[in-house]
Amino acid sequence: MAVQGTEQVIVRDPALFYWILLPITIVMILTGVLRHYATVLLASPPKPPATPADARERSAVVRGATLRTNFPVLSESSCNARKEYLIDGYKKGTFLKGGPESKGQSAPNPMSDPAAMEGMMGMMKGNMAMMIPQTLIMSWINAFFAGFVILKLPFPLTIRFKSMLQSGVMTRDLDVRWVSSLSWYFLCLFGLQSVFIFILGKENSASQLSQQMAQANPTANANPFGPGQDPDKLFQAEAENLEVLEHWSVLDGAEDRLLRIYGI
Repeated sequence: MAVQGTEQVIVRDPALFYWILLPITIVMILTGVLRHYATVLLASPPKPPATPADARERSAVVRGATLRTNFPVLSESSCNARKEYLIDGYKKGTFLKGGPESKGQSAPNPMSDPAAMEGMMGMMKGNMAMMIPQTLIMSWINAFFAGFVILKLPFPLTIRFKSMLQSGVMTRDLDVRWVSSLSWYFLCLFGLQSVFIFILGKENSASQLSQQMAQANPTANANPFGPGQDPDKLFQAEAENLEVLEHWSVLDGAEDRLLRIYGI
């Protein structure tokens, strides 16, 4: 048992750096690069709307999200005019593809819609591109590197990090700063975003974070409605978000800020 107040010393083979830590890191980087190019090859470009009514329905949701994001650059009267127009259209069903008459109808069956089926297949291919490499790498680490302690962090941590850093070798007396091989895999899985940005650029699909951000920011050409989603419910939710929006402008107090900058 480690004595409180003393430095815990573990004799660790230096070869662990070359045979465990370095291979895991290199494999994770190469897997991320391959995942990026596999996602690019498997991805299908979004199809344009079939009709003007379909295009209006898609862009209506994007307009509401754009207004909530960029309203500080608008004047109060301009922001309120846009907000009232969108809220009124959302609640009355003006932007629906079938018009206000289709308000309250059940969502179409995604199994009978070819575009929805294609979207579901695209999401499935993206999920498979993430799951299959992770499963193979974790099996490889569990088969060859399980139970190894490979490095010690140079800064102190609280006991709450013990379960995160010592997966597979967690013992009661081991210092929390020691990192196991399995935990190093999870740290690389979520911590290599900067490396992927340096290698592949900002618009990459090498990590889970990039795919989540891409899904959270639909463009006007992509369909913001998922398979089986009811556009009317999405419009009502967007109307509620706009109703609680309080306007403020980036120009508020601009004169005072300018005087403070130049010390006048």
